Amino acid sequence: MQSIGGETEAHFPVHIEGNESEKYEPFSIENEPGGNINGDDCESFHNDIHSDKYNSPRLDAKNPLSNSHVLKTLFYVLVWYTFSLLLTLYNKSLLGDHLGRFPAPLLMNTVHFTMQAVISNLITWIWSSRFHPSVTMTWRDYFMKVVPTALGTALDVNLSNASLVSISVTFATMCKSGSPIFLLLFAFAFRLETPSFRLSGIILIISVGILLTVAKETEFEFWGFIFVMVASVMSGFRWSMTQILLQREAYGLKNPFTLMSYVTPVMAIVTLMLSLGLDPWEEFTSNGYFNSIWHVTRSFLLMLFGGALAFCMVLTEYILVSVTSAVTVTVAGVVKEAVTILVAVFYFHDKFTWLKGIGLIIIMIGVSLFNWYKYQKLQKKSSEDNVVSSQSTNVDAKYVILEEMDEEDGHH
Repeated sequence: MQSIGGETEAHFPVHIEGNESEKYEPFSIENEPGGNINGDDCESFHNDIHSDKYNSPRLDAKNPLSNSHVLKTLFYVLVWYTFSLLLTLYNKSLLGDHLGRFPAPLLMNTVHFTMQAVISNLITWIWSSRFHPSVTMTWRDYFMKVVPTALGTALDVNLSNASLVSISVTFATMCKSGSPIFLLLFAFAFRLETPSFRLSGIILIISVGILLTVAKETEFEFWGFIFVMVASVMSGFRWSMTQILLQREAYGLKNPFTLMSYVTPVMAIVTLMLSLGLDPWEEFTSNGYFNSIWHVTRSFLLMLFGGALAFCMVLTEYILVSVTSAVTVTVAGVVKEAVTILVAVFYFHDKFTWLKGIGLIIIMIGVSLFNWYKYQKLQKKSSEDNVVSSQSTNVDAKYVILEEMDEEDGHH
């Protein structure tokens, strides 16, 4: 203890383990280790030691059930819904009959991915001190984690857009609602989720809903159905991989901008190669989108607009996965699909039968059950974290008091 100006200043040595030598630094209960308790805080310090302040659990600032976290997540979900809905309307309008069927969907996606790659890399370069990865990724991790994620994302987006050429938005959206099933299977395989009877039951409920929405589809088109179902599988794979990259420190890609700067260049290159091989380039000069300089400029501006929507939507998705989980985002996406279906019915006049309505309701029930399941898991985790925090606080307080007594005995 030291006395300064009639007030007592308390310094308590805390043992810090080091590689070379043992070090001690002041410990402050009020502040982080390494801080001091000044004279003005001495009285409150002694009062707090004898109160219950350090015996009660402290709410973790990153508690997933805190009001601020829930409100922030809801805000990102609403932003995601908005951009995703606008992008779906954009894609269907451009690729469908409304605007004369854009002849090069893969070229369009190439422009979108290139735009995302340029913007994300530009941001991470300008603010390199903030977005520079804390860990240098090995080439092995790059080819084993980043490249498969990029390939899965490219296939998901390209096949989804390709399906819109031949099937309705309503049918494609209902089929894509099966993504949570494949995502849960990949989450089980990658050990992101623990298999249970509850989750299996939820998967079964969502599957029944999807079967009802597909049954008696009058506008069924085989290849469109195959494209959208393969896209659903790729969606499950890529979001599981995205969660691994965003939430594991070992890869140094915890920031969504950094992750986007890694995966989008690969997506752009792969999609460009597909475009060169599959898009009808020989027909461009006779198509209304590319038969004059003005039409080429207009088409390019249209693709840039879609790229801006895609960038905002993907960035919001990555932020959501980084603060929640891939499963939560995908299941929340099913609700987004319901909104998309309603918009498609009114905007594109898609047919909506009572059987599809029942299937959609069953899907929503499955989604609601999953959200309740996740909420209970978060609540349990939150209570366990609070108990651990309480125990840690009690140990720290007792340790400091014992150190103080030892120091006083040494002076005597």
